Amino acid sequence: MRRLLCLLLCLCSLSAWASERAVGTPGEIRVVSEVWVNYTQADGRGLAWDLLRAIYEPQGVRLSLRSEPYVRSVGLVQRGEADAWVGSYRHEIDNIIYPHWPYDVDPIGVLGLKTSPQPTLATLDRYRLAWMRGYAFDRYLDQLKQRNELQRRSSALPMLDGHRIDYFIDARPELEEMIAARGVDASVYRITDVGSIPLYLGFANNERGRALAKLYDSRMQELYRSGELERLFARWHWPYAPLKPLLPPKE
Repeated sequence: MRRLLCLLLCLCSLSAWASERAVGTPGEIRVVSEVWVNYTQADGRGLAWDLLRAIYEPQGVRLSLRSEPYVRSVGLVQRGEADAWVGSYRHEIDNIIYPHWPYDVDPIGVLGLKTSPQPTLATLDRYRLAWMRGYAFDRYLDQLKQRNELQRRSSALPMLDGHRIDYFIDARPELEEMIAARGVDASVYRITDVGSIPLYLGFANNERGRALAKLYDSRMQELYRSGELERLFARWHWPYAPLKPLLPPKE
């Protein structure tokens, strides 16, 4: 009889917990992202996907992943068809909920021909620049005012080779992947670091988005203070040092 009573009490507690979670936080988070190697791969592998699993799944929130180009990812969240997208800069898009804590830092590089002058952030705007459509580098890096917006990264190298642009701006890992591609003579190009920008999830501006962003901030602090966040970065051989100063102090 005592065992039956204990079992009933446990079932009631689980039911109450599930009910509370249903009211406060959705049981699923729908996240959309551009495909980045070792980060947000279409097969579900990568640092960002593992980090989001560590944030949400222990809290009973299932991760639902979708791969789309960056601009389409933003649009899906704006329309409420997804809950969040990966890789946003803070306040990049209006009417979006941004959490307090970033989850990574984007190292920004400039790709040019090795025969071109080596640029600095202060001199970049003298040249013909290009970056991917939807990327807001001009809002976060001083001096950038004019550019060509490309629909595909595959257009960047032919435009550099044909002297139609002087430099292509992107996250350094993307640039390294471009010049490491088969058939590309890497010795022709040079990457120059020009800055870094914190990365955030951009959440839908609705009740689901607010609840999921609140849980994200709480769990990011827990993962950081437990050391699990640093272990995740180490597992994927991803730079952790640039993010650490942007996170809360350990108590």
